[in-house]
Amino acid sequence: MLSLGLLCRQVAWLLLAVAPAAWADDEAVWSLLKGGGQVVLIRHGLTTPGVGDPAGMKLDDCTTQRNLNDEGRREARMLAKALREQKVPVGTLLSSPWCRCLETARLVFGKEPQVHAALGNLFGRPERAVAQVEALKKLVAERAGRGNVFMVTHGSTTLALTDVSPATAEMVVLTPHQGGFRFAGRLLVR
Repeated sequence: MLSLGLLCRQVAWLLLAVAPAAWADDEAVWSLLKGGGQVVLIRHGLTTPGVGDPAGMKLDDCTTQRNLNDEGRREARMLAKALREQKVPVGTLLSSPWCRCLETARLVFGKEPQVHAALGNLFGRPERAVAQVEALKKLVAERAGRGNVFMVTHGSTTLALTDVSPATAEMVVLTPHQGGFRFAGRLLVR
């Protein structure tokens, strides 16, 4: 039987052994972003509590939606700082029409995003999934260039396109490839 002290030391050594690999993966993704030509899906920052959209939600009225809370705004500012520090080139900025995505985009990039319906929330809207994912695939595939394309969207939308369920304010990086894309990695700044 292991003593608690020995067990804690073994866990600490395991964490130290794994941490450099995780850091190296992050560095590889940051390097891709610094080179440009990537498409980055960003899930909006943390919102007021709840799941899905409130009954009676209207896209043109932010007071009817779940919006960013103070922690979500902090997440967006931290992401903005990390992108500046890493000197990541920003090309096109697109956003879902939902207010929480628009606010996240403005906080991270300091400018007004272009609204694109294909980035809209799919949670609770399964009837839209097939057509919206096809539109997203085309949108991602056509985006290449010197800067990176940033798309602020929802967890459900990112999951439907990539099979990755991101945390709030997490980046999912895609590399356009032969009319489609390859998953390049994910980055979470905290």
